Amino acid sequence: MSDKSFYEYVMDEIFHEIPGISSRAMFGGWGFYKEGVFFALIADNELYFKVDEDNKKDYEDLGSEPFIYKSKKGLMTMSYWVLPEEIRDDRGKLEEWIGKSVMAGIKSKKKK
Repeated sequence: MSDKSFYEYVMDEIFHEIPGISSRAMFGGWGFYKEGVFFALIADNELYFKVDEDNKKDYEDLGSEPFIYKSKKGLMTMSYWVLPEEIRDDRGKLEEWIGKSVMAGIKSKKKK
């Protein structure tokens, strides 16, 4: 479960000047879309971005971790990783990482 104040911080401070971003509540958190492509989520008051083989190393290099949750089948790891704080604070890098996560979302959708 995530609290609304963290969601508001993300929308007002991190994504506020980036065009084309929308959100909706889901599963006790929020999902974020850029031009209709799902690329990020908030869970347990953490902001996670979509990751694939093309951008995973960027997250690993900055010590990020994947979103892991407990299910009936055991621990499940999703292809979303915590957005490092240094990226949140760098407008140019943030836009680049959003672009990479949007591409990961597009590729993931095509695989299905």
